[in-house]
Amino acid sequence: MPVAWGLGENVARIRKARNLSQEELAASAGVAVDTVARIERGERQTTRTSTLNKLARALGVEPSVLLGILPPPHEPAAGDVTDLRRALTATTDIPGLTDFSDMRETIPLAELRASLSYAWQAYIAGRHSELLHTLPVLLVDARRLVHEAKGARLNSAYAVLSGAYRLGAGTAGRFGMDDLAFIAADRAVAAARLSDDPEIGVAVSTRYLTWVLVRQGRTAEAEEVAVRMAERVEPRMSDTNTRALGVFGNLLFNAASAAQRADRGDRADELLRVAQAAAVRSGRDEVTEAGIFGPHIAAIQAVDLAVRLGDPEEALRLAETVPQANGPMPAFWEAGHRIHLASAAAELRQERHALTLLGEARDLAPDWVRYQPLGVAVMREMVDRATRRRNEEFAELAEHYGVVT
Repeated sequence: MPVAWGLGENVARIRKARNLSQEELAASAGVAVDTVARIERGERQTTRTSTLNKLARALGVEPSVLLGILPPPHEPAAGDVTDLRRALTATTDIPGLTDFSDMRETIPLAELRASLSYAWQAYIAGRHSELLHTLPVLLVDARRLVHEAKGARLNSAYAVLSGAYRLGAGTAGRFGMDDLAFIAADRAVAAARLSDDPEIGVAVSTRYLTWVLVRQGRTAEAEEVAVRMAERVEPRMSDTNTRALGVFGNLLFNAASAAQRADRGDRADELLRVAQAAAVRSGRDEVTEAGIFGPHIAAIQAVDLAVRLGDPEEALRLAETVPQANGPMPAFWEAGHRIHLASAAAELRQERHALTLLGEARDLAPDWVRYQPLGVAVMREMVDRATRRRNEEFAELAEHYGVVT
């Protein structure tokens, strides 16, 4: 397993995250204050097993955490994703990998659509435990209906199946399983081609696919695929179809993200400006599975791009101009925006502001933020900078973002 930080750094970080002074830790562990101080200063790279165990118990962690040999926190256990992996990779083309045989269990189309809607709400709310429970069943049920249905009902069943694969791609990506996410997104595109609305369905599925490509570091491919698909679905200037505008704008968001990661800031800004113009045309913010889009969302994207381009002053300035959303926004979007702002504030040494923003992000999407590397990195930076005890709120944030482990 990878080693992250040394013993002294880990003891100091976790002690501060627990809101303990060196004296308090020493008293709780039953060791000398000088022992704690010397370990934290790096004067003692090794320590007796008994001392290590005492410090670990006092800090509420395993000894291996202090030694820095545990895997990153908040990753799902292997058993948690087994059903999702099996459901996303099942196929009738290979004997033994199919996941249905008894067609008496086929679920009505209306019930499947309702299940897909419920899963989508869990996805945008960041309720990962629910997704891991509901998505495998939804995928199996959708494939069963595709196997059994005919005519227009078959096309509708493919639409549900495509939507389920898209959520599978998004969920797998959030857990860092990018290869599995790519498989799911690719299958979403294939199912969408056979659906009752192939043009929009393929475009939405391609949006998930390009998001995965960006995560995989395939930025040139991601930008090209996203731009080509956006050109195919771009509404006419007189067209105010918000669904089409949402797909178009979200594809450009992904293209801009790809350009930024490839160190092409001017191109990213150009793509984002086109998306912002489409957002103005839409006139309102909408949250649908086809796309989360509108003036508020586009403005948030501009702020986040400034953070990623290394301009924290511009990011905080733009944040003051973000228009109020004219409807409820997904918690994870708003939480992600606050994490980006916290990063900007931390870079400018506005630590109180950064901690406030991290707290808001946690309150908006408590489960989702645990999986966000940027939030964890900012909180870790706050802990490492701390030269004295903070308060219980600081300690709770450090615990929530996984800095303790």
